[in-house]
Amino acid sequence: MTDPVTMTELWRGELLESLHRGHAVICDETGQVVQAWGDPGAVIYPRSSCKMIQALPLITSGAAAKWQLGPEQLALACASHNGAAIHTDRVRAWAEMLGLGEADFRCGPQDPDDRDAHEALIRAHEQPCQIHNNCSGKHAGFLTLSQHMGAGPEYIEIDHPVQQAVRAAFEEVTGETSPGYGIDGCSAPNFATTVEGLARAMAWFASAGGRSDRQSAAAVDLVDAMTRHPELVAGEGRACTELMRAMGGRVAIKTGAEAVFVAIIPEKKLGVAVKIVDGATRASECAIAAILSHLGVLDADHPAARTFLNPEIKSRRGIHAGEIRPAGGFPA
Repeated sequence: MTDPVTMTELWRGELLESLHRGHAVICDETGQVVQAWGDPGAVIYPRSSCKMIQALPLITSGAAAKWQLGPEQLALACASHNGAAIHTDRVRAWAEMLGLGEADFRCGPQDPDDRDAHEALIRAHEQPCQIHNNCSGKHAGFLTLSQHMGAGPEYIEIDHPVQQAVRAAFEEVTGETSPGYGIDGCSAPNFATTVEGLARAMAWFASAGGRSDRQSAAAVDLVDAMTRHPELVAGEGRACTELMRAMGGRVAIKTGAEAVFVAIIPEKKLGVAVKIVDGATRASECAIAAILSHLGVLDADHPAARTFLNPEIKSRRGIHAGEIRPAGGFPA
């Protein structure tokens, strides 16, 4: 086993105050490791970074075509959204199209991260519901697939046909047998894999345009949906949304809880996976931005890139106090 490497540093004045270590892998279209930092074999939960994998059966089963789902719904199926109106209105309409409602979801309620939506609930003396959950788009996809399969309502159970289809797709694209699963924040199973396996899966997505099988065609549709609608994948001010915009739709990226981040780069047929071992999102955002800049697909001088690559630390009065930046030597 290789120890994690230092990827991100926090400087306050002239002092290195904190640092974050992690693992990262870049794979090519053959599934081989092109470059790695730390331990490629480290076993992780990909968390929400793998939502595009979880959405594959939605398309390959024929469910998406049956319900005429478009890029907006597919982007939401891959999303960890802010719970803004542009997200919740679309998820609610999707459920209604299926003849379902909020009570059919199994993701649990969540206070929206979007400030306007949060304050609107307070003014209306209302509580957040499951539609506000950042994973409600993924769960709308699960519900669509379950209904198409004629399966039962408890679609988050590990032995449910929906989750068995997800596991089969997950193991196929990672090229690994998952050693097990944990329960994600939205109550659905999250299958474990290595950092290398996750990067291999992203490279499989990146190279899908050169293949003609049904699974690959589904991957192309999902990547297109994410890059066409970055605002639905996360939300205003979020790294996924802002960095995809900065790259002009050329790259799909997705964060996951506990500091996981992935990138799909079709023009280079490369996939990237990052895991920061202490779970700090500020570090995974910096690390993925550094790798994307290193690969030449993100302009380090773009304002959005600087926001996550070198975020400024300010006092509560707005005085410059320091910055977060890639560690020396990373990711060269």
